[in-house]
Amino acid sequence: MNSVQILERLVRFATVSRDSNLDLVEFVRAFLAARGIESRLYPNEAGTKANLFASIGPPDTPGVLLSGHTDVVPVEGQRWSSDPFRLSERGGRLYARGAADMKGFIACALNAADRASRLELRTPLQLALSYDEEIGCVGVRSLLADMERWSARPRLAIVGEPTLLATAIGHKGKTALRAICHGRAAHSANPTRGVNAIHLACELVAATRAQQHDIEHRGARDAAYAVPHTTLHVGVIHGGTALNIVPARCELELEIRNLPAEAPGALVAALGTAAAQITAHVADPDARIELERTNDYPALDTAVGAEVVALVASLTGHREPIKVDFGSEAGLFSALGIPSVVCGPGSIEQAHKADEFIAREQLERCDAMLAALIGQLA
Repeated sequence: MNSVQILERLVRFATVSRDSNLDLVEFVRAFLAARGIESRLYPNEAGTKANLFASIGPPDTPGVLLSGHTDVVPVEGQRWSSDPFRLSERGGRLYARGAADMKGFIACALNAADRASRLELRTPLQLALSYDEEIGCVGVRSLLADMERWSARPRLAIVGEPTLLATAIGHKGKTALRAICHGRAAHSANPTRGVNAIHLACELVAATRAQQHDIEHRGARDAAYAVPHTTLHVGVIHGGTALNIVPARCELELEIRNLPAEAPGALVAALGTAAAQITAHVADPDARIELERTNDYPALDTAVGAEVVALVASLTGHREPIKVDFGSEAGLFSALGIPSVVCGPGSIEQAHKADEFIAREQLERCDAMLAALIGQLA
């Protein structure tokens, strides 16, 4: 099977993050087993999803890790020109959900594993496939927790998110927060007897916007990013039950995407201070704002002179590293002490959209990159 044929099989598995990825994982496991490659699974608590790790080459030896996530975003509400879970080729473009993000890279990685299985590698080629990346790099953490105990962790990692095969050495971190604003219910005919939780939430939104404005003008900057500063964003708001009731509760969901140079903890603390100031002047003991962190992952900041950067540049011919605004599991691998970059076929501009596609030429170039890698490992 070539990479296009493998991709055709992979996209048939509708591995939307809310659903299981086990059918895809079992396909990959069987694919590897047929070539004499053992793999290990790291299931979630419910047993409905799993990470997969495999290594080809000498055991207990640090290898080069190819990392990809198996989950995809939903297709509901999008107008597709063809079945999103069947590969369709038009004009050299391969259309399907996940074609670019990021089953195209996984297909090339499996094709590389097939080739590597027929060689005597001196340095291992390793694969890590994860679940629930799309909801905040959640699933891979069980694999990382085990990897932390290994005496021979991977020497370096290539995370194959779509970069048009440019080498990304940096991306922003992400912190997701929930703010629960508590007021006191009352009849809207006499609102002074209550505390309006939605009004408290609106004040917190205003404080968030003020903090964003301050960051834009006085915070850290890095011109290598399309958005050269840290961003704060309120994405979801829920509050109130009826128009004639002063609402007692309102929830906000907020997001911080921080440059590596800006510590997210300080930004969260500033939001906490703002929340306390908002309720300090309210003469009601029930009025408060609870701020809780619901998810986070670290930024990636790999040195230009790192071995992994030089290696990937030699494989792709892209000598100028880039930085990307979207996040990935590379920050987590890097935090574990595994030097990492993001480099994969396809464009992030196609991700999460209707008629997502990857160019056949991108798969061919990724195949060439991984063939050159195998040549070095052998």
